[in-house]
Amino acid sequence: MLHTLLWLIAVVLVVFGIVRIVQGELALGIALIVVGLLVGPGGVSIFT
Repeated sequence: MLHTLLWLIAVVLVVFGIVRIVQGELALGIALIVVGLLVGPGGVSIFT
């Protein structure tokens, strides 16, 4: 259950990051993508 929740949070963060980059907020978009990759269970999870 926790694995799925972390995956969903990571996907949402990355999508919002891409949207922010498209809207012209490059720094915020990159920050959201990096946080999404850190939270995601497929990447380097900060919760393990």
